[in-house]
Amino acid sequence: MGIDLSLTWAIIILFGVMMYVVMDGFDLGIGLLFLRVHDEQDRDIMMNTVAPVWDGNETWLVLGGAGLFAAFPLAYAVVLEALAIPLIVMLLGLIFRGVAFEFRFKASPERRHVWDKAFIGGSLLATAAQGVALGAYIQGIAFDGSRFSGGALDWLTPFSLFCGVGLLFAYALLGSTWLIMKTEGALQQRMYRITKPLILGLLLMIALVSVWTPLAYPNIAARWFALPNLLWFLPVPLLVALTGWWLWRAVTYQDTALPFVLVLGLVFLGYSGLGISLWPTIIPPDASIWQVAAPAQSQGFALVGTLFILPIILMYTAWSYYVFRGKVKPGDAYH
Repeated sequence: MGIDLSLTWAIIILFGVMMYVVMDGFDLGIGLLFLRVHDEQDRDIMMNTVAPVWDGNETWLVLGGAGLFAAFPLAYAVVLEALAIPLIVMLLGLIFRGVAFEFRFKASPERRHVWDKAFIGGSLLATAAQGVALGAYIQGIAFDGSRFSGGALDWLTPFSLFCGVGLLFAYALLGSTWLIMKTEGALQQRMYRITKPLILGLLLMIALVSVWTPLAYPNIAARWFALPNLLWFLPVPLLVALTGWWLWRAVTYQDTALPFVLVLGLVFLGYSGLGISLWPTIIPPDASIWQVAAPAQSQGFALVGTLFILPIILMYTAWSYYVFRGKVKPGDAYH
């Protein structure tokens, strides 16, 4: 029995995207939280918590995109054409944020506010664009079997815009709980206060999306509510509720690391719900991973290199987080 190369590649791409959401999510969230923190020293600390690792986090975005191109080139072409505008906006936001990381600490005190605004604006653009692209992907892409057959603004719908707002809450919550874990003193206490409204906002967004998607998209409703699927998938919303309650208690009792771990759990559960709604389609609502796969020889050739490089990425990522573990204090700098 041979290896199902399309399934293997789908797992690798899903893993890469999940790692990107988790790792780049909290440093984008820190950019969003700059809107609530105006003290220069606190902003320095916030940026220094991610300065050693932020650019490595984006490795996973490259892996996901390159994997999609290598294993499912037709899906790559169709999805990128359908979502061209939000993806270009996302890349522009990431560029602004990346430049701000490099220049903020080198700017004079009088000009630093310019790079603060670039960091905030880039984080807002990148996060909102990712959420809009996700919402547009969920609602489906016009595909005639060989190419994108829709319009340039098909992605612009109330549902996709709502998903953009929802991702702002998710990334801000990742950022606030990351700062709870990495800081201390007044800044940490401010993050405890900010986190509770973000928890309520994210849970509300999850609940509304969970109602909206089956009502608007019958294929997703059939996937969730047909028996025996309903019995298999019922633990997901129950676990979301349980994790949300546990997260609220962890913040109330001022746990340090547990809130971030629980937010990761919420993100994973949301990602699982997305997978349940769409699997095994790669161009929603109908085209599966097997229908648009590259030839087996191409998938196998690319897989050899990927299986070699993936452990290296995991090792250097783990090592960088290990080296820069612990609290970040005023005066610490990695730039």
